[in-house]
Parts: sequence; C-alpha cells; structure tokens
Amino acid sequence: MTTISSSAAGGEPVGAIPAAAQWLGGSGLIPFLIPVAILWAGPAGWGDFAWRALHAYGAVILSFVGAIHWGAALREEDSERLWLVMGWSVVPSLLAWVALLLPHPSGVALLLLGFAAQYLMDRRAVAMGWLPDWYGRLRRALTAGVVACLALALMRASV
Repeated sequence: MTTISSSAAGGEPVGAIPAAAQWLGGSGLIPFLIPVAILWAGPAGWGDFAWRALHAYGAVILSFVGAIHWGAALREEDSERLWLVMGWSVVPSLLAWVALLLPHPSGVALLLLGFAAQYLMDRRAVAMGWLPDWYGRLRRALTAGVVACLALALMRASV
C-alpha cells in the first residue's frame, strides 16, 4: 500500500514551517548574536557600537513583527476585528520608537518586553486562526533567540 503525503506549495509537508521562513528568520538572529558576542568577548572599545547595533536592530525587527499583523488583516472584512488587529500592529512600532529614545540598557529592556508581548499576541493570532500554525512555532523559536540575546546584553550591562 502506498501512502501519499499532503504537501503545500513548494513540496513542504502541510503545516511545516516553510524553508524560506526558517532560513530567513534564523538568519535574522545573526544581527542579535554579533553585538552580544562583542559585548561579552569583543574589544573593549567596541561596546558602544555593539549597544547601538543591538538597540537599533531590535527596534527595526520589533516593528517588523508587529506589522505582520497589519498585513494579516488586509483581507479582513469584520471592522471590529480589523480595528483590533490593526490597532495592535502599531503598538510594537511605538514601543520600538520609545525604546530608541531611551539609553541603551533601558531601551533594550523595553525591547525585550516588547518582544515578549508580541509573542503573546502572535500566539493569540495563531489560536484564533488569523495566522498559520507554523508561524506560531517559528515565532516561538525566534522570540526565544531574541529574548535570550537581549537578556544576555542586559546581564552584561549589570556586570
């Protein structure tokens, strides 16, 4: 007996995280990892650069993941849900903007909280069927990596 497995476009099993999302999302962790490595093991004179790089990239990515909810709502016809989803989608950008106005350890701490809040909203969106299941699994892994990097940077600031 031959079993035929279901596949999504691109030959990936249905429900699997698409390879493009895995590779691009995973690669997006590199600009978080490099500044943290510099803070812990790099030349002493590079600390300020590492903080600025981590702070700026974190703000950009927090804005990016919030905007995914805006994009997901573009086909929404229920105006109440549209306000809810689009309303949330701008919060990460506003948090990121405020974080950029704060000094490095405080701004990075706000970014860490913003990523945690965004993850909770991503989980809710997946549970409600607004975003695909694979997206929730991807965000869990990527958020864990981002939060770990930001936490390591904050630990370094307190040493």
